[in-house]
Amino acid sequence: MTLQGNYEQIALKDYAERAYLDYSMYVVLDRALPFIGDGLKPVQRRIIYSMSELGLNAGAKPKKSARTIGDVIGKFHPHGDSACYEAMVLMAQPFSYRYPLVGGQGNFGSQDDPKSFAAMRYTESKLTPIAEALLEELGQGTVDWVPNFDGTLKEPAWLPARIPHVLINGTTGIAVGMATDIPPHNLREVATACIRLLDEPEASIADLCEHVRGPDFPTEAEIITPKNDLLALYATGNGSLRARAVYTREDGNIVITALPHQVSPSKIMEQLATQMRAKKLPMIEDVRDESDHLNPIRLVLFPRSNRIDVDEIMPHLFATTDLEKSYRVNLNMIGLDGRPQVKNLKQILGEWLRFRTDTVTRRLQHRLDKVERRLHLLEGLRIAYLNLDEVIRIVRSEDEPKPVLMKRFALSEEQADYILETKLRQLARLEEMKINAERDELEQERAKINVLLNSKARLKTLIKDELREDAKKYGDERRSPLVARAAAQALDEAALVASEPTTVVLSAKGWVRAAKGHDIDAAGLSYREGDGFRAAARGRTTQQVAFIDSTGRSYTALAHSLPSARGNGEPLSGRFTLPAGAQIETLAIADPATRLVLASDLGYGFVTRFENLLGNKKSGKQLMNLDDRAHVLNPAMVDDSARDRIVVATSAGHLLMFSVAELPELDNGGKGNKLIEIPKPKLASGERVVGIAVVAEARGEVTLYAGQRKLILKWADLVEYGGNRATRGSLLPRGFQRVERIESSL
Repeated sequence: MTLQGNYEQIALKDYAERAYLDYSMYVVLDRALPFIGDGLKPVQRRIIYSMSELGLNAGAKPKKSARTIGDVIGKFHPHGDSACYEAMVLMAQPFSYRYPLVGGQGNFGSQDDPKSFAAMRYTESKLTPIAEALLEELGQGTVDWVPNFDGTLKEPAWLPARIPHVLINGTTGIAVGMATDIPPHNLREVATACIRLLDEPEASIADLCEHVRGPDFPTEAEIITPKNDLLALYATGNGSLRARAVYTREDGNIVITALPHQVSPSKIMEQLATQMRAKKLPMIEDVRDESDHLNPIRLVLFPRSNRIDVDEIMPHLFATTDLEKSYRVNLNMIGLDGRPQVKNLKQILGEWLRFRTDTVTRRLQHRLDKVERRLHLLEGLRIAYLNLDEVIRIVRSEDEPKPVLMKRFALSEEQADYILETKLRQLARLEEMKINAERDELEQERAKINVLLNSKARLKTLIKDELREDAKKYGDERRSPLVARAAAQALDEAALVASEPTTVVLSAKGWVRAAKGHDIDAAGLSYREGDGFRAAARGRTTQQVAFIDSTGRSYTALAHSLPSARGNGEPLSGRFTLPAGAQIETLAIADPATRLVLASDLGYGFVTRFENLLGNKKSGKQLMNLDDRAHVLNPAMVDDSARDRIVVATSAGHLLMFSVAELPELDNGGKGNKLIEIPKPKLASGERVVGIAVVAEARGEVTLYAGQRKLILKWADLVEYGGNRATRGSLLPRGFQRVERIESSL
């Protein structure tokens, strides 16, 4: 550092470091963090002190908020008026503060929109009764006074709080490199914990938590955090807790009567409406906000039917909306040593009790000094009464009676001044009796104060009595019930979808779409130019769809997630990662336990459960082992493996029916067993299996298609084509020896 002319030259790094450090200390100590003694930030302290100076106590007539804010920013807090007014509004909102310090008249916002308060020129305000617990002892020598920002006035460095306000109302704030999140608590619980700690200085945090059972928010929402987690929170000063809305049943409807702290009904309505528009709440028909002055929170949810399980709906809503909210807890505050620190519950209560003990001691000492001064003056006045004639003579005859009186009667300067200022009418005999009575009363008070100051036990008893008195006067019952519950879990996506019939259509080029209902002519839908129908499967929107490609890999998608059939759909290549050169050849939709027959056009197949086709990977899972020349046929569903029959048709007109029980059931897939015999020369010339169908014993029916012709075979006809698996089967009638596909009525 060098001095050059009138300027100080320092390195930019050093200047920036010093400036940022100064700013950081200012934000931490003078803006963002509360002081443990009165639990207030500087702006809050200045607002309350200014209102007391304006005479705006609980019994006074309120004044315009603009008057208060003008005094605050003009005398003590030279910052923005809007920020200062917002700080005052926050202390007046009963839904923001557990015990509001400011009583507001006019629009001070609502829980639905806390920042919708009117401008300060329209509202009026005064202090609430509980604010007196912060101010009552202010003029009794209990605080240090410091100059204001311009040195023209004095302001209190802190307020002499009679209650542990830092926990009662809590606070939030963001400083530089640290933050604070102190939840509000119940006054009576905190007061009894303080008394317990005074009686038992060695009490553990667990002992204190017998009284401070948890935070107490302004709303009646449940705190669902387990007791052990709350105990850990108070032991470390860090953690989180969860609050959950309260609901009841009325005429089959769900009525929400309490929301978590700082959650607005409009936000809940918006979240519910968003889910309903996205069709993620099919069980809810309508939502209505019926809140009014008598019922500040009343949100009504109308289920679609009485069969809806409310105990299943509400956990999902808790998990997906702000009906259940998590709160961060960080008990960071400025201690008596002037340093910020995250404190546990015992540290907070113990340090506040030291603050309170010091405050009461200063109050008693201040009163003792006043009593002794008054007794000193009364003693001088008593001497004057005993020597009244001499005093009058000295006053009449002496040019400077004060030093003569002091010398003649051994008086102090203060006593002599007081005698000389005494009015003649106070020299009456009756006044002398009043002085003697006052002296006796003050002597008793002095003795009582000395006993309190000289006995730690008596001082402790006084603090406990005052805490009990204040808790009774300002306290109330707990609002936030403590109910230990597990954190809510959202329902599976499939459970939120309405179960409706759907038909999934696959095009030749691998585009997929889903149409409502089962009476869909899939082949008659419009397709992109150069594309056409390949396969379709009927199911429900709550089921999953399995797609099988030309390499035998299976891919999974939710039926309700597929695009509508009003358009051309979407390519499955965008959803899944297919091997090079592979394409989707068929699909199936069913419940997980449903059995399917999977087969290739080379005549090999097996039975497997539908759940074996499902997988979460975009790359799918290998299911069928296919030869290079093989293609996958449309799967056929099995109803009863012991009684169902599988019908296999080849392109050369051979048909074979055999029992499904003859096929192996494979969980991990594979090639399977031969279904029908196709001689190698025929196979080489192009004969393939064109399709498979499953029919029920004694009531089955299949339809064969060959060009424009179709042949319906009932059970009596199919029996003629019965045989053993892997045989050649029988030849179909003339005209159907070029079969293209086969369908079953099952």
